This record gives sequence, structure tokens and C-alpha cells, in this order.
Amino acid sequence: MKAFAYVRPADLAGAVEAHGGRPGSAYLAGGTNLVDLMKLGVAEPDTVVDVSRLLDSSVTRTSDGGLRIGAGVRNADLAAHPLVCGCPVVAQALLSGASAQIRNMATTGGNLLQRTRCPYFQDTAKPCNKRRPGSGCGALDGITRDHAVLGHSPSCVATHPSDLAVALAAVDAEVELLGPADGRLRTVPVGDFIRLPGDRPERDTLLEPGELLTAVLLPAGAFGVPSRYRKVRDRASYAFALVSVAAVLELSEGRVRRVALAFGGLAHRPWRARTAEELLLGEEPAAGVLRTAVEAELSRARPRSDNAFKVELARNLACEVLDGLVSACVSTRPT
Repeated sequence: MKAFAYVRPADLAGAVEAHGGRPGSAYLAGGTNLVDLMKLGVAEPDTVVDVSRLLDSSVTRTSDGGLRIGAGVRNADLAAHPLVCGCPVVAQALLSGASAQIRNMATTGGNLLQRTRCPYFQDTAKPCNKRRPGSGCGALDGITRDHAVLGHSPSCVATHPSDLAVALAAVDAEVELLGPADGRLRTVPVGDFIRLPGDRPERDTLLEPGELLTAVLLPAGAFGVPSRYRKVRDRASYAFALVSVAAVLELSEGRVRRVALAFGGLAHRPWRARTAEELLLGEEPAAGVLRTAVEAELSRARPRSDNAFKVELARNLACEVLDGLVSACVSTRPT
């Protein structure tokens, strides 16, 4: 591991100042991703700024009935929090991630900022535009079973590993960011915060140099509605999604009044299925209608040589999740 300077500031303002927006600086919270990448030689920061004791670790109600989740809240604590249990899709996504031991260490902010688990990114002997811009993408002619089928580019076919991000995208959550220049806060929708690769795959998010993710904001509309998260993976624990689905559904007089659908494991960011949502709004959610809407969304998929199965898997999983939510809506409807 490359030698680095370790800084433990007294407050967030000091942390932002210590980071300075320099390319060689990195924030450290739970460390479940950064430390691994440092061991592999993928990340080689000159300065590590420890914010683990500074980040807010509370979950509080906002004035509009939503939640503010501090970036320092541990994943295990968040999944079990009584306020978060009112949003099943988020709690289920958290419990689907990693292992119990890692959930005890990983933070809410770090979960969203974790980097891809693409093996070509993690192997410094392989070309990777994300790790070394302009070097090429080793996965393009390699093994692509776990890679993207939506939103990828000739520069990168990696996927985003977070389960939580998929659920947050489905409920229109936002991230709160602390700016390095003037200390002001800005908010960005989670669905926009994580980027598609385009021709800048080295830039995972919309974070500006030195910016610090301080909280996640859940809207009031995320609570009290049927929602669900499902994940298909190679083993029951400590495995990233081949495909995952986060969905929210409300019915009114037998028709879809509200629907949100997001996929994980298919793209470099949570893939919000806007086309499917538009097709479902106002419709009676029969099985054929659900399938047609999901297929329309997935018609833009461009699978690689080893991952065409993901398209069918995503279609079947999404239809199953949506159908289950329809049944849940019907069973709880007043008579």
C-alpha cells in the first residue's frame, strides 16, 4: 500500500478544508470500500481525511413529514430504524446488501459512493477507463456476465453495486452535499447524482472536488405506500445483484395512480424505468399490461456477449414484484 497522510479534523468545515478538492485526497467513513481499493492499488490517495466521527449518525423527521438520514448512519442501524421501517423498499434494500458484518460498518453516504466491483477496474494489470482514463475498457472484449445492458458506452460497461441507491431512486430521494468553497449545502436527486459513464467513466457521481455527502433526504411520499425490493444474486449473502428491482405502487379504483420502478445491476446507476411508469399510469394492472410496460422499458437494452440473460431476468423479476404489489394493494383496499 502506498504511504499516505492521515488527517482527523475537528469538524466538517475542517474536513472540507483538509481535503481541499485535491485529486490525491479522499474522505474516509466506514472504509468498507476505500480501504479495499487501497489494498488493491486501485486507490492511491496522498491524504486520507477521516470523517467517521464527524458525519451525522441520526435519523430525524423533516418538517414536511419526510426523513433526514445522516451520512454517518450505519447500514444495519438504518435498516432496523423504526422510522425507516415505514418505507419497506429502503429497509429491504439495506438488508440485501453485503453481509451482516459489513452492514455494521458501512455508512449511508459511503454506500452510495462505493465504486464498481467490475473485475477489470479492480485489477491494475487490466486496462480500465474508470481507473486510468484513456487506457481502454478491458471488459469490452472480456467476460461481461455481470456488466451493464443499459446506459453503457464504448468507454465503460460497469454497473453500480449499491442496493440502497436503487431503492432511493425509486422513492425520489435526494442527497445533501456540503460545498468546499462557501460551506453551502445543495441537494441532488439520487437518480441524477450517480452518473452514466458516457465518455467520462472516471467520474462516478456529480460530486464536485472536495464536496462531502452529508445526508440523504427521503420525501414524505416514500412512506405509507406499498413498496418492495427484490434482488437476484449468485448466493444468498455477500453478493452483488445480477438484477434487482425496487418498486412503489398505488391503485385507485382498480387503476394505477402512482408507480415507480427502478432496476439495479443493469447500468452504471440505478435505472429508473420512466417508459414503463408512463405506460402503467392510469391503467388496470393486469399481468399482460405489466409485462408490456416492462418490455417496452427493456427494449433499449444492449447486452454484451455474456449477459443477455439479464434482460429476461429483469423482465420476469419486475413483473413478479409489480404483480405482488398489485395483490398487496387489493388485499388492503377498504371494502
